[in-house]
Amino acid sequence: MVDLSKLTKWEMGKLFDYALLPKQTTEAEIRKGCQEAIKYNCKAFCYSSSEWTPVVVEELKGTDLLVGAAIGFPFGQQSSKVKAFETEEAVRLGATVLDNCMNVGDLKDKKYDKIRAEFKEYVDAAQGVMTKMIIETCFLTKEEIVTATELVCEAGIDWVKTSTGQYAGPSVQDVMLMVDAVKGSKTKIKVSGVKDPRPQNAFCFLRAGAELIGTRAAVEILDSVDDLRKMGLIPAYTGDK
Repeated sequence: MVDLSKLTKWEMGKLFDYALLPKQTTEAEIRKGCQEAIKYNCKAFCYSSSEWTPVVVEELKGTDLLVGAAIGFPFGQQSSKVKAFETEEAVRLGATVLDNCMNVGDLKDKKYDKIRAEFKEYVDAAQGVMTKMIIETCFLTKEEIVTATELVCEAGIDWVKTSTGQYAGPSVQDVMLMVDAVKGSKTKIKVSGVKDPRPQNAFCFLRAGAELIGTRAAVEILDSVDDLRKMGLIPAYTGDK
């Protein structure tokens, strides 16, 4: 679990990927989002179309922020070869973190060998770039959430992610199932897709065991840290004490 008492508000920025995923996004909005992500020390700037990768690379140049790119977004129903090509193209354009979408239908049909093969092809195509897999928890049973998470861990993917944000978001209970399922692996949990993401919600998911939040509301959430500390909803900063 992330120890919030050891993090300043600035350091908490690295717990958030700034996500800008509306259906219609202009270049000006992308550039503005990048600058806000820099200002708030976020971990990455994420977007839904590789069209913007060169723009994001330009805006984030000289910073430690990751350049996010979505793969198979948002349905995950493209063939594995198409996703692998999209992955390779994103890396070629400068993406440094990739958010892929699992084929939910394959999981429900228990086509686990097909999923394993697709996950391997994805990791290979990523060429060492940070990888994430979105399992879309809102469409899964409790048992399927656990199975999907275990398959992500088995493939050596860096992060298992709850949602694309296009459908219903995850529950805290979903995330707790994922936390148990990743134990003993190197895979970490990213929460995204929370509807009407209020500041306090983000910290509930972090307390549940997530280590990263993807949200368009990163600015609002981080701006609330001082007030939430005054209220005792998140612990006071103690540094190395």
